[in-house]
Amino acid sequence: QVQLVESGGGSVQAGGSLRLSCAASGYTGNMYCMGWFRQAPGKDREGVAYITSGGSTGYAISVKGRFTISKDNAKNTHYLQMNSLTPEDTGMYYCAGRSGNYCTLKEDVMDYWGKGTLVTISS
Repeated sequence: QVQLVESGGGSVQAGGSLRLSCAASGYTGNMYCMGWFRQAPGKDREGVAYITSGGSTGYAISVKGRFTISKDNAKNTHYLQMNSLTPEDTGMYYCAGRSGNYCTLKEDVMDYWGKGTLVTISS
């Protein structure tokens, strides 16, 4: 079993930055794909970014150039650096993981989920 715990959410003004962390524990040896998803109030959850065990990354168009996903294998932690934040980035951010052999921004392929961390951007 794998446990994912997010941290780093908070409230900032538009134009600011936040860094989210996702700490993984349990049987993480076969975790191929780690990602971030978010859900804005009244909207469906959407994929934001992913990173594979080999370091390949993918981003939603809405965050490309502003967000950066990275990982620290020694700490079993991955991060989402979020810059130039706008009110449209407000939402609950979830960490997710997949043990399969491919990675996408589709939530239905993820095997494990954290409970989320709230990000609020004010104008």
